[in-house]
Amino acid sequence: MRRKTKFIQDSYYHICNRSNDERPIFLDERDYARFLFFILFYQASIPFYNISRQISYFVKHSMFNLSTDALKKVIAMRRVELNIFTIMPNHFHLLVQEKTNKGISLYLQRLQNGYAKYFNTKYKKRGHLFQGAFRAIPVETDEQLLYLSAYIHRNPREIKEWENKELKYFWSSYQDLVVKNRWDKLLRPNIILDQFPNANAYDEFVKTSTAKTKPKKSLVEITENLLLE
Repeated sequence: MRRKTKFIQDSYYHICNRSNDERPIFLDERDYARFLFFILFYQASIPFYNISRQISYFVKHSMFNLSTDALKKVIAMRRVELNIFTIMPNHFHLLVQEKTNKGISLYLQRLQNGYAKYFNTKYKKRGHLFQGAFRAIPVETDEQLLYLSAYIHRNPREIKEWENKELKYFWSSYQDLVVKNRWDKLLRPNIILDQFPNANAYDEFVKTSTAKTKPKKSLVEITENLLLE
């Protein structure tokens, strides 16, 4: 099936997808860390080896151990720019900017195929892991962008133990915008933060955003409908 969304260079897109049958696909810390590695470092088409070693290091230190040269290469050669993200037990949300022709399509193809292969091998599963092709929604206005970012960062409220604790949810970029950017130039949230006087103002915006205050025909509604298809 031909994708309806045509990606335009330098434009921003909300990317999301859900697991097949809505079953959990991130079952332990190593699973989350593996997917996080992919969304951060697959921004460039650079091969990575011994990823399991990186994941083991991450589990112990909450950070990856790539060389400075490797990090610089990813940043210099990125085909997409990652702005914000949230990884949930059975789905994910990304805000990315298209930097090169077919950048987003190639990024998601490598990201989803890589994780599906890892998951099916680890858990001895077969078949499709994700619910078809990823969803891509163009961001058209600043208002949509801001409410979308709040929606993505409030997503952990769906997990009972994380309700009203979204800022501490490790597998989200929320704390990277409000407290400290853990991923340096691998995560570029300026398109959002530049619209607020400071990080605290953005934090307050996320905390107070509700369904009653979101704009008409918002990206939030579009996304909810797509994930239910």
